[in-house]
Parts: sequence; C-alpha cells; structure tokens
Amino acid sequence: MDLSDEQLLRYSRQILLPQFDVQGQERLLQATVLIFGLGGLGSPVSLYLAASGIGKLILVDPDHVDLSNLQRQIVHSEATVDLPKVNSAQQRLQAINASIEIKTHQQAFTGEALVALIQQADLVLDCTDNLATRLAINAACVQAKKPLVSAAAIRFEGQIGVFQATETSPCYQCFYGKVVDLPQTCTTNGVLGPVLGVLGSMQAIEAIKLLTQIGEPLVGRMLLFDALNMEWTAIRVPKRVDCPVCA
Repeated sequence: MDLSDEQLLRYSRQILLPQFDVQGQERLLQATVLIFGLGGLGSPVSLYLAASGIGKLILVDPDHVDLSNLQRQIVHSEATVDLPKVNSAQQRLQAINASIEIKTHQQAFTGEALVALIQQADLVLDCTDNLATRLAINAACVQAKKPLVSAAAIRFEGQIGVFQATETSPCYQCFYGKVVDLPQTCTTNGVLGPVLGVLGSMQAIEAIKLLTQIGEPLVGRMLLFDALNMEWTAIRVPKRVDCPVCA
C-alpha cells in the first residue's frame, strides 16, 4: 500500500526511525490488534496503538466506567462514567485517530467463541486484571496460534512478557505452572496508577515491535518491575514439558 501525504506527515516521527521506515508503518496500518480489558493497562495500550496507526482495533471489556477507575484508567473521563468501557474508549481513541477502524464487544468470551475472536486478530494484548482470565486467553492464543503480549500489576509491582505459540517458546501457563491459589487483585490490594501506565506502555512497544518485525521481543523472558525501588528484573521462562496448554 502507498501512504498518503497526510499519513506520511502524521506518522513521520516513527517513519524516520531507520528500523521502522515506511514499511513498518504499512505493516501497522494493515494490522488487526485485539485488546482484552480497557482498564489501567488497556488505557495506555489502546491510546498508543491508536496514535501509532494500527489499522483495526478490537476492544473487549464487559464493564462500565466507574468513578474509582479514573485514578488509573486514563482512556476514560468524568464525562464517560457509567458508560460501557468499550464505548468510552472508542470515543477517546477515534478523537485521537479517526482513520482507524474500531470494533467493540461489551461482553466476556469463553471457549470456542474466545478462540474464534482471537483468530480475527494478528496480535493479542491481555490487559485484564485477574489470573483466571489471563490463563484462559493464553490457552485460546495457543490454540489459535496467535502471539500474546501479557502484563499485570498490583500495588507497586508489575510484570510483562511475550508469548508465542511455537514448539520451542513457552506460553503464559508455563510461567505459572500448576496454579493452586489465584493471586490477589488490585480491587482488594490497590495499585499505583503510573505503574499500570509503565507496563501498559511497554505492552504497546512490544506489540509494535512484533507487528513491524523490529528489535528483540520479550519471547521466553519475563520482566518484573519494582516501582518502589525503581528496579527491573529479567527472568527466563523455560518451556515446560508438562505444560497442560502448550506441551
């Protein structure tokens, strides 16, 4: 595809990057990205991906905007309290970039419906806030053979990793192994808003890297973030031979 003069101007600062160039922008404009969760992580993810020129965004979130969300969920505003989160986010994203296509689903997906939805996308971003949902999304991504960028945050801590459904790379289930007790959530333990902003922005970076085929994605690695001490720790995630999802 040939970029218009308007597109060349709009995306000029990233097109100037030698690793990115016009070809990178063309890949973004042709991509379909699926975002699960329009909360603290999904806010920066969706804002940056819309601004970068992703051709189509599919937004999934069953919830409505609540006043308590606004401390960290920056895609929403006081004016959209009580609206479905997908509708609130769509308004904001299309105000940033009216040329992208946005499809919304105000519902949760499970089973084969979840797999079918994921098959519509080139890339999946898990921005949800509970482990059970993240594990289900991971299993569906493995089945659909789609790359997954997953992050989570609580209190002053967070994590991010990239998982691809191949014979040699691990899935998200490999990182957790056999889960016995589900971790606590932000609803009961709280979270510092900017921590979600950091992790969500990094999810957007990893998504752009994967779609444009530049740099080294976080496949097989997990980054752990400690905001109180401003420290990052990188750990290797081996593929588990006994993983119930990808082995």
